[in-house]
Amino acid sequence: MVKVVGIDPGLAGTGIGVVEENSSKILGYSFGSIATDAKDPIHSRLHTIYSKTLDFLCKQQPDLLVIEDIYSLEKYPGSGIMLGKVSGVLLVAAYQAGLDVEEISVREVKKIISGNGSANKYQVERAVRNILKHGEPIRPFHASDALGLALTGYYRYKKRL
Repeated sequence: MVKVVGIDPGLAGTGIGVVEENSSKILGYSFGSIATDAKDPIHSRLHTIYSKTLDFLCKQQPDLLVIEDIYSLEKYPGSGIMLGKVSGVLLVAAYQAGLDVEEISVREVKKIISGNGSANKYQVERAVRNILKHGEPIRPFHASDALGLALTGYYRYKKRL
């Protein structure tokens, strides 16, 4: 059995998706997010993300952990800096859990999951839902993005075997 965890970093909400496979068939999946309160100081919010992620990863012990590679839009450099901080605590949590991490760009995930590297959040969510045969919308979008990361990591992992 192969277990892949995907994480979509975000300060307000960090998405987490898990995909489990056996003999080239997806047996199960789960998703959720870690929310933080905008009223809390940044260091407290980062600690919440770190500690909840570390606890989750220690319990799950995945074969592969995939985190969205951070990018920054020229118009919003502050967002890129904040995402870098969130990604940093996620990387430290992965290290503390004894896991290797693969960082994958959002554009690559969109291309692999939906066939379009410029797909919007609705298109990616719909593609993830179709792959997993999940009837209901997957919300929040951070969770569907995390599942897209987990599926992309799973496809890469299968190629290496």
